[in-house]
Amino acid sequence: MTAPGDQASQPEQESSPTCYRHPDRETWVSCVRCGRHACPDCLRQAAVGQQCVECVRGTGRTSRAAKTVFGGKPSRTAVVTWTIMAVNILLYLIELAHTSLASDWWMLGYAPGYPGGAGVAAGQWYRLISSAFLPGTGSLGILDIAFNMWALYVVGPGLEQLLGRVRYLTVYLLSAVGGSVLFYYLAPQDQPALGASGAIFGLFGAWFVVSRRLHLDSRGIVMLIAINLVLSFVYHSTIAWQDHIGGLITGAVITAAYVYAPRKNQAAIQLTATVAIIVILAVAVVIRNGQLHP
Repeated sequence: MTAPGDQASQPEQESSPTCYRHPDRETWVSCVRCGRHACPDCLRQAAVGQQCVECVRGTGRTSRAAKTVFGGKPSRTAVVTWTIMAVNILLYLIELAHTSLASDWWMLGYAPGYPGGAGVAAGQWYRLISSAFLPGTGSLGILDIAFNMWALYVVGPGLEQLLGRVRYLTVYLLSAVGGSVLFYYLAPQDQPALGASGAIFGLFGAWFVVSRRLHLDSRGIVMLIAINLVLSFVYHSTIAWQDHIGGLITGAVITAAYVYAPRKNQAAIQLTATVAIIVILAVAVVIRNGQLHP
């Protein structure tokens, strides 16, 4: 039987995909675990999407059981999601006890007032990612981490199951950096920012792309993105909207590269896309460094 990627990469075939158990039934829906097309009678609702009856019973094809539909290793538990949440909460508690951690880790373009300067342009590249693991310390900080951890709890496990742990973690981290990079370009150079929102918006973008690829209902995630973007612009004086948009774009792009990669050479194409995005982000930072700190 063909997988979703196989069908998309062979437009010359005239026949539509059919159910693997009922060849006479046309269907464009596939099992999120093994990738086989199946009709409604042969699918069961899962935590994310639908699985065929054989995968539900644990008797699916062993050749596909070792990988998710997008090439990652299956993850029965959302260990990466729970770890990210635990790290964020732990660092928040440490930040409350040592408030100087916020200024040491927040995203900052360039502040020449410090001895030798401070910020990414002064060589502190770590701020591009460290800022994504701390919220603010005030009342807004509590709301920030509460929303981000709730969103991570809602969308994280499903994406981790579909993408596999490595690809899922890559999407999260690159989205965090992508959000920081756009903030680096568009925000005042001495304006600081904290929070995991860039990474969270990256997961929103990833979920939208995955939903479209698997022909799932994407209206819920579109509404969630729209509402949060509106709030970002309305409260632009306290919310780093640049970070949100940067994370959203990065998450959507890298996930599109993962889920639309054809089955043939899938892993190689996904790796090449990952490296390309890392290079693009690094080059963008180097260029901005030269603009702020020649």
